[in-house]
Amino acid sequence: MAPAVGAEQARERINAALDAIDAAHDVLRDTSSDLLGNKFRVDAAERLETQNRTNRGLMYRFFGEIADPPDEPGAIAAMRSALWARLRITPSEVTRRFRLAARIRPRRSLTGPSVPAELPALAAAVEAGAVGDDHIRAVCRAVDVLPARVSPIEVTTVERKLVEQATKVDAGIVVKLGQRIADHLNPDGLFNDDDRARRRGLYLGPQGPDGMSRLSGLLDPEARAYFEAIEAAVRPGRHLPDEKDRESEARDDRTPAQRCHDALKLGLRTAIASGGLGVHRGHPVTVVVTTTLAELDRAAHAATDSSIPMPAPTTTGGGSRLPMRDLIGMAANAIHYLAVFDDHTARPLYLGRQKRVATADQRLICHARDRGCTRPNCLESGYRCEVHHSPDWARGGRTDADKLFFACGGDHGMASRGELRTQVTESGRLGWTDGTGPPEVNHAHHPGELLRGDPDPPEDL
Repeated sequence: MAPAVGAEQARERINAALDAIDAAHDVLRDTSSDLLGNKFRVDAAERLETQNRTNRGLMYRFFGEIADPPDEPGAIAAMRSALWARLRITPSEVTRRFRLAARIRPRRSLTGPSVPAELPALAAAVEAGAVGDDHIRAVCRAVDVLPARVSPIEVTTVERKLVEQATKVDAGIVVKLGQRIADHLNPDGLFNDDDRARRRGLYLGPQGPDGMSRLSGLLDPEARAYFEAIEAAVRPGRHLPDEKDRESEARDDRTPAQRCHDALKLGLRTAIASGGLGVHRGHPVTVVVTTTLAELDRAAHAATDSSIPMPAPTTTGGGSRLPMRDLIGMAANAIHYLAVFDDHTARPLYLGRQKRVATADQRLICHARDRGCTRPNCLESGYRCEVHHSPDWARGGRTDADKLFFACGGDHGMASRGELRTQVTESGRLGWTDGTGPPEVNHAHHPGELLRGDPDPPEDL
């Protein structure tokens, strides 16, 4: 163990080591290997890979120390935001590193000695630079899939053996070894309710260029039973997706996979239309869509005249793209929040409501104007945002539509604590600053502004 040093000495030592690494990188970049041959290059590549893994181990160490334990309320949220901004990695990657660090780093205890790492063999291999991120994922996945009936001693043995293999082979082989070990320890495939609860999950992938999204994951037995019932109802000839097909009793040429898709859509649409899903941030749980009067007018003409192209997709409160043709169909089949805005004045012309809810209209205006969190470069959608007062409520802010803006939970907290400042700009959008520069507006939810390079948003939405 390294000798104890004071804070200033530790800071100087770490900075000096980082400076030396930067200097070494400069030497490597400036030195050609043209005369050294591929054997030397392979040796150098091996050393660089080990150093890269060692660096990653040190990164996990600092992530673990940041979160162990928080010194004050809100400290971790502030650090997550700082890491996102300084490292330029996604919030999900920040979260992933924190979670992994918690598993491979010892943690301090508030009442006694430190708690050892959950995965000690993997922790040692990461610290030594012997394994990479793909190996780490493979080992964690193999350990996590083991049922509760496997004893802690056996789990520890599985971890140790897989880590030993990970130092010799690629991660793909480690994945297969983990699957074979799991089959050996649980040949009958016995899992209890806790195992199933731990493994359940659905993952919705990003929209592709065609607007389609990949869905993957595992359903627990109860969720499967519900889905089977809906799927059975969407049998051939029933619940066809197009109204004209239902009227003409057209032949149902959907594949079984397509009927499964339509069954899921039917279940979700029915659940939302039922009004039984409760309230989310002041709204009944439903689909929020924003558009403009001109877009609706063009869509209406395009629906009756095939020579007129449909306008560009609208944006939902979740940040996804929704074709205008789908919006028209949804409006005919279910009641949703639909905010229609004038193109040039950004004035709300019509607010459709499922039922009257306090501040619902104001939140709809935030959906249409902001589309998501207003802090620059934050990509959180409107569904995941809180309503932020500017000026802040605690400082005399008013609950007026032109003083309310979307902010995700972390950014809203930083603004409330005074770590970030907000100011309504002349354009009516919200600007953010940390005090070192002028307020900046978030263009991330308005790609047209990014393409035009607008310093300020246009008057229309």
